[in-house]
Amino acid sequence: MVDLASRQSFGCECGPVCLAEIAASQQLSLSYLEQLFAKLRRSGLVASARGPGGGYRLARDSDRISIADIISAVDESIRATRCDETSGSCLALPGQLSERCQTHDLWSELGRQISLFLGGVTLADVVLGQIRGRAVAPARGFDRVAAQ
Repeated sequence: MVDLASRQSFGCECGPVCLAEIAASQQLSLSYLEQLFAKLRRSGLVASARGPGGGYRLARDSDRISIADIISAVDESIRATRCDETSGSCLALPGQLSERCQTHDLWSELGRQISLFLGGVTLADVVLGQIRGRAVAPARGFDRVAAQ
């Protein structure tokens, strides 16, 4: 998607980009990209054009597509824990008193932080190199770590 956004500069009504070009420039399998772009199209993030000169283009401006939108569209999880959140059980050892493993909250919160971060980053941000400096330290508890 970043490759596609880079080719479609802001305000440019460039034609569609064929997946073979993206596959070559990103050194990815064409069949893998076809699977991903089918999902991206169903999610309304890209539009396709068939025939000679066909390919894909962004369905909306790159500053209106978050990285979290893209990850969600291709059915990728941003979980940092192996625990099964849907059943409420963790990978706790048999015989443990708790239904949650000791590190459940740590990894669950990390996953939420990653989701929040990626939800606040757009394709335009990546293309324009406006990512550095966006990570923010937690308001509390950080001073204790920094002082050590």
